[in-house]
Amino acid sequence: MLKFVAGLAVALAVAAPAVATPAAAPGKDPNKLFADSKIVVRDRFSDEIVGKGPDLVFIPGLASSRATWKATAERLRGKYRLHLIQVAGFAGEPARANAEGEVVVPTAEAIDAYLVEAKLSPATVVGHSLGGTTLLYLAQKHPEHLKKVLIVDALPFLGGMRSPDATSESVRPQAEKMRDAMLRNTGQVTAAQLEPQMAGMSKDAASRHMIAEWGAVSDRTVVARAMFEDTLLDLRPGLPQIRTPIVLVHPDNVPVGAPAGMMEKVYGGLYAKAPTVKLQVVPDSQHFVMLDQPEAFAKALDAFLAGK
Repeated sequence: MLKFVAGLAVALAVAAPAVATPAAAPGKDPNKLFADSKIVVRDRFSDEIVGKGPDLVFIPGLASSRATWKATAERLRGKYRLHLIQVAGFAGEPARANAEGEVVVPTAEAIDAYLVEAKLSPATVVGHSLGGTTLLYLAQKHPEHLKKVLIVDALPFLGGMRSPDATSESVRPQAEKMRDAMLRNTGQVTAAQLEPQMAGMSKDAASRHMIAEWGAVSDRTVVARAMFEDTLLDLRPGLPQIRTPIVLVHPDNVPVGAPAGMMEKVYGGLYAKAPTVKLQVVPDSQHFVMLDQPEAFAKALDAFLAGK
């Protein structure tokens, strides 16, 4: 069972090596989704702000665009002021401060500081994959800045998927090998080359192509370092101390061969020590739940926002 989930994590890592970000056309932001939005740029991320109403923040995953949330933003912008984060170095966003050094924790801290600075705290935040891991980190380190959180398919310790006895140090050699292999891949990588590696990401061919396109314009060094750090970041010890209300929406992975009911057991075990985490499975979905089952995801998100 854990072997199967480990395979999905490895697939995500393999999908990540990509070329350095190409320059955007003069005067054009390739990551701006809405003509009437405002873009706020920080050293480690940018925030596209659109809509009116209570503030709602979204964070995408590794090598992913804020377009992960585009359909959701189109649906909710009439009722909420949406903050669509994009991490520097991912999916065409210039690397800026993430061009060297650590990525994951400094970016999480920068997002937390922004929540306070922009008076969004205590914030309602939605995060996918690495974006969800970011929120698990913030729920442990800065719980006073979070009101409630919805996480889509994120793990408290990515490196521990092969064995519950794994530690950051025991998985370090493999993580270093994967990071170094990604950094050695200096040739041009296209979406067409990445697409076959996206089988575990989405059951929809168009979505797999879109995700591959994001990877192809991500900064290779940023993705490689972020993946390495994510693999070693072990948030399991802090799970019992989390007090932030969290809904974790996860796939059943049946489209890629998981037996029905297996993933409920896997995620139930992973989050057993987190008293405020409520798990919700979405049938017939893979890693990008919101793309595979948009209606089911919308229903889960609406229930979360309504406090149900």
